[in-house]
Amino acid sequence: MKAVSLPAQAFASAEEFLESGQREATGCLIADIRMPGMSGLELQATLNADGCRIPIIFITAHGDEKMRMQALRAGAVEFVAKPFDDEALVASIRSALQI
Repeated sequence: MKAVSLPAQAFASAEEFLESGQREATGCLIADIRMPGMSGLELQATLNADGCRIPIIFITAHGDEKMRMQALRAGAVEFVAKPFDDEALVASIRSALQI
């Protein structure tokens, strides 16, 4: 895969992201369904409840169709199963960022 020049910041958990003050500066989130502490779906619900509409791309090795539909209905832009194709993920990010 060729290099992609997109700024990125990593957080150890959903809680760390929520406490970071980065909501307004975030163009897209890539979140796993299973994370330490709050799950990716709980993060999505928290952001939605706060009126924060950051595009979210979920990645998971533990998803099923019910979980996928729940995430997409709540506004996720993509739900990607692991292992995933790097170029497909980058395309999803570009789509979420509309670039």
